[in-house]
Amino acid sequence: MPQCYQSIIVHAPFEKVWDTIKDFHDMSWASPVIEQCDAVGDFSGTEIGAKRVLNAAFHETLLECNEVEHRIRYSIDDGPSPVSANEVKNYIGLIQLKSVTLTGDTFVEWSSNWESNSEQARDFCHQIYVALLRALAEQA
Repeated sequence: MPQCYQSIIVHAPFEKVWDTIKDFHDMSWASPVIEQCDAVGDFSGTEIGAKRVLNAAFHETLLECNEVEHRIRYSIDDGPSPVSANEVKNYIGLIQLKSVTLTGDTFVEWSSNWESNSEQARDFCHQIYVALLRALAEQA
């Protein structure tokens, strides 16, 4: 099962970083990478089942928004190649925050796994995660 993993230390308090990312429908913090985030349906951005379309291409569904564990889990339901529904199945992304208690910073992990016969999605996701985590660190 292919997978992707990236992490970063964000020099901002844990609560601030969580408030920045917890709304599935608000990607304003990622403006260098995500130019458009359209909510689909009536669910709020923290309700399981919330749907969004990123950059008019990536169709995603919120699977978990855990306020206690500070974890977001989502699926990519369809998108451009190499993460299209024809190329990738069961794509699950996970964003996990942890407090760096000694410094007051935030440790952010972004990972995903999926089923595919191709390795192209790994490089594709790696580049996006790096860009998104850098944008988060700059925004917070």
